Amino acid sequence: MIIKSFELNKINLNYKFFLFYGENQGFKNQIIKEKFKTKYSNSCHLYDESEVLGDKDNFFNNILSKSFFEKEKLIIINRATDKIKDLIEEIIDKKITDLTIILNSNSLEKKSKIRNLFEKGKEIICVPFYEDNNQTLSTMVNAFFKEKKIPISRELINLITNRSRGDRQNLNNELNKIESYIEGKSNVSSRDIMRLTNLAENYDVSELIDSCLSKNKNKTIRILNENNYSLEDCIIIIRNFLIKSKRLFRLCKEMKDKRNIDLVISNFKPPIFWKDKEVVKQQVQNWSYENVEKLIYEINEIELLIKKYSNNSINILSNFIIDQSNKISN
Repeated sequence: MIIKSFELNKINLNYKFFLFYGENQGFKNQIIKEKFKTKYSNSCHLYDESEVLGDKDNFFNNILSKSFFEKEKLIIINRATDKIKDLIEEIIDKKITDLTIILNSNSLEKKSKIRNLFEKGKEIICVPFYEDNNQTLSTMVNAFFKEKKIPISRELINLITNRSRGDRQNLNNELNKIESYIEGKSNVSSRDIMRLTNLAENYDVSELIDSCLSKNKNKTIRILNENNYSLEDCIIIIRNFLIKSKRLFRLCKEMKDKRNIDLVISNFKPPIFWKDKEVVKQQVQNWSYENVEKLIYEINEIELLIKKYSNNSINILSNFIIDQSNKISN
């Protein structure tokens, strides 16, 4: 049974199986906290799909075991995929009355088996969580400042909204920082907002590296400019850069033989998530096998320089990344 996210007030907690899927993790976290964790505050158990499937016997023992302190259990399984479908069907067939299960998934295609199971089932609930639009997020920002009785301009509302990048989890992170700062204050300046809401939490390392390897110079520079990286951040970025470059190297190597870029990406192991395929495709088109091999050597050299000249690590890393994004595509 499908319930739209704007109909979540209709959720009946008498149902025992829920599939929450989509990229809006902030909205999912909000619903899980407000509607479920308050009811199961002392009996909420978190799992990752990999640990459930890695030891099914132990998982069944945990969900079937009784505790004097637990009349009902809430089980949340994160990063759920089609792999868990058979196990969920088995649990549904057991008709366990004191158990509620939430599957928390990323985006699922229409042909997804687990999505089809929950959409067609009459006693199980499927809720898609799409990205929030700017209007929804702006309303949330406006309501926040209205509750705090602090005036705020439309310009600053738009600034905070844009920095959330379509996810209320990011927005809530920014509003939490602002809330701590404005305690006891009657107003807030644009300078305060600019200083408090930096994008270090919003732009993750993967997005920076993907932009660079895709030769998207403008976006790469914007991410670098709007983050305040530390030495530790630089090490994390350069090591992740190496990991993604090695993947790109393998893809380019396979392209020399198969020539079909879509086939190469589809058959790649470990699998490339569908939402990343276009970005990876662009990277493969922008780099040759020989140039990626050279890039890997350069990354190792840059890591040594960062460690050796730690006081200048940010400049070393930034210059290197910009140089790579600025190179002429192959």
